[in-house]
Amino acid sequence: MTPSAGRLRYAYNTNGMTSHRLQDALALLADTGYDGVALTVDVAHHDPFAPDLALRTAALARRLDRLGLGSTVETGARFLLDPRHKHEPTLVTPDPAGRARRLAFLRLCVDIAAGLGSEAVSFWAGVPAAGTDTSPGGTAWCRLVEGVRAVTAYAAERGVVAAFEPEPGMLVGTCADWSRLAALVPGLRLALDTGHCLVTGDLAPDQAVARYAGDLGAVAVEDMPYGRHEHRAPGEGDMNLPAVLGALRAVRYAGLVSLELSRDAHRADTLVRSALEALRDAEHTGAGDSPGTPVPYGAGAPEGAG
Repeated sequence: MTPSAGRLRYAYNTNGMTSHRLQDALALLADTGYDGVALTVDVAHHDPFAPDLALRTAALARRLDRLGLGSTVETGARFLLDPRHKHEPTLVTPDPAGRARRLAFLRLCVDIAAGLGSEAVSFWAGVPAAGTDTSPGGTAWCRLVEGVRAVTAYAAERGVVAAFEPEPGMLVGTCADWSRLAALVPGLRLALDTGHCLVTGDLAPDQAVARYAGDLGAVAVEDMPYGRHEHRAPGEGDMNLPAVLGALRAVRYAGLVSLELSRDAHRADTLVRSALEALRDAEHTGAGDSPGTPVPYGAGAPEGAG
């Protein structure tokens, strides 16, 4: 089978379906034709701090299996750990107790991923406090490396892929930053949000796919405008989506390719379908297929994946 022969597998992030019950959201995704779900563990969906987590996770695993949906676990809930401060505490928070709380949460997410048989857990660095030394080897990086090593080691014990996502404005904001971190944390994979490449401008999204093909643990492909961190539906930003999806096909990426549209829950009833149609059309264009041509899935993982 040639590299272009394997159809990509698409998922939708539940943070863009917060007006839907999780059971209803999963049914909508399956009925629409998605291959999986990117589960943002949060108060709205699979709250990790509500009672009976293990039982609820087992029930969710059965539900995903019945629906034929794969999964990844996302950890970017805004106010789950601190209702007054977005995305806090983090792995670079000055307070040791805060960092410990983030680490405990990430380990809990790894447990959920193990229970679901998820393809990966995605996580990020956080924004350093003002005045923190952010130079390589400085305070922020030391805190981050310590935490990421702990998460990655725990994930390996549970048989889960730990995928780290560069986020614009955070300590690790680019793929180059990820490379610096990965050199210090063996086994760490890359969670590549191709839209972030448009924000930082360090690499074109399709170039990032090609350069880091062997490191990919998770991928997201929502649209964004140049230089602005705004998650948008396909066609509403500056992403050359056919080029990105063509690059993913070319490197035989076999994991879920997700959309994160966290500010569009109010139109998820129509966007879930229209976004998938746009992705499939762009994939056919990028791969040189005729629009609407069915292409069977079957590509292998890129070299070094696993």
